Amino acid sequence: MTEPTPESLSRESYPRPRRMLPDHVGVLLASLIMMGIGWGGLYLLITLTKPRIGAELWSFFLLLHIAVTGTVLPLVRLINVRFTPVEELPPPGGVLVRQSVWLGLYVVICAWLQILRVLSLPIALFLPVVFIVVEVFLRLRESNTED
Repeated sequence: MTEPTPESLSRESYPRPRRMLPDHVGVLLASLIMMGIGWGGLYLLITLTKPRIGAELWSFFLLLHIAVTGTVLPLVRLINVRFTPVEELPPPGGVLVRQSVWLGLYVVICAWLQILRVLSLPIALFLPVVFIVVEVFLRLRESNTED
């Protein structure tokens, strides 16, 4: 049995331990805060105000976006960490937040289109395709600048 050399234990050949990155801890804490503010605010908005077209509607959209973004953030992190190859680092916290914001924006746009009664299945299926394409282009651009 030969002794491993430092070259053989390089970053590419030695699997990294699956520890939580420090910026992921901050992102998950922010997620908890966003969930509390978003869902709590939506509860108060729905139970204490009358449905009007003015500030209540825009408050609903804002709180819905915050609530959905905070709720899907741990799931987005789990998916990104799970499907990142072992020899690569998981994406930074900013990427996780951006992907969660895309999902929150999708839900808000669907809610807005449903209020206007123009949401249909083709629109609901086309919107995530647009967001996925934009995210893929952003990730490709980020990976090119890292090299």
